Amino acid sequence: MLEQLDELYNEALEKLNQAQTTAELSAWYKEMLGRKGQVYLLTRQVGQLDPAERPQAGKRINAIKQELEACYEEKLAALKTAELEAQIAASSLDVTLPGRRQWRGRLHPSTQILREIYQIWGKMGFQIFRSRDVETDEYNFELLNIPQHHPARDLWDTFHTITPGVILRTHTSPGQIHAMHAYHPEPIRVILPGMCYRYEQITARSEIQFHQVEGLAVGKHITFTDLKGTLTEFVRRMFGAERKVRFRASYFPFTEPSAEMDVECLLCQGDGCQVCKYTGWLEILGCGMVHPVVLRNGGYDPAVYSGFAFGMGPERIAMLKYGIDDIRYFWGNDLRFLEQF
Repeated sequence: MLEQLDELYNEALEKLNQAQTTAELSAWYKEMLGRKGQVYLLTRQVGQLDPAERPQAGKRINAIKQELEACYEEKLAALKTAELEAQIAASSLDVTLPGRRQWRGRLHPSTQILREIYQIWGKMGFQIFRSRDVETDEYNFELLNIPQHHPARDLWDTFHTITPGVILRTHTSPGQIHAMHAYHPEPIRVILPGMCYRYEQITARSEIQFHQVEGLAVGKHITFTDLKGTLTEFVRRMFGAERKVRFRASYFPFTEPSAEMDVECLLCQGDGCQVCKYTGWLEILGCGMVHPVVLRNGGYDPAVYSGFAFGMGPERIAMLKYGIDDIRYFWGNDLRFLEQF
């Protein structure tokens, strides 16, 4: 039995040394040390020996098992290292190749035009005043001289919340009241940027949500001439001194008198197109002198103070400035459009 064990041991070592891959080594392990391997089969024969020979035979089998297991582990580690090195050598990287350029994001065109608007108004002496997107009916309508059942409410298709009297603001004009309450009784020169929401049809020139920049100036002896001169100067700084503008009489409940300001359409150069509704002009803002009721609701005495207000659409301005013919591009997340800016 012992001689048979020594022969098996030598045979196993010889076959182990011949294994050149982990697959061959796995086959060797199954043949020698597996549950049906040769060493296991010899173990079953120990019970057939004389009782005096069994302890020595059992001890020798255990020693062979341990030695073969140790040799197997050593061989397995060496083969794995060799195979890994061969794999690395076969797929080595050429470090002299130029690296791949890292993709970087950029500012959205709406953000770019908003920052340009901020910069222009900042240089003209206006500061930014932030107000909330979710408003009360009181601030969005009533304090702006639009009481319940006023016909002007039909001008705004409003998103209502499940809380009575709480809505998504339809314009940034509620910020006028917040600003007046914050600055009273000091003079005011602020712009109020933010998002507005209206439940209306999506077209090439309108969306259900859009940016708006409100402007407000309150002080003594402010006139409509100041309003026209200030807004005309803004257009010159934004579009160039040669760009034509016009004011049209209009109506807003919170200003009196009121006007719309148009800029000559840059897309068609005044000839008429889909975006400007074939008029040659594109409206960029509404404006007017702050209504006495609104001044009073903001804490200012209309007999002493006056002011002007305006609300402009940054996307409309971007469409003019960059020749964009559809406002829906701003919300389409199309990289072909966004990567142009």
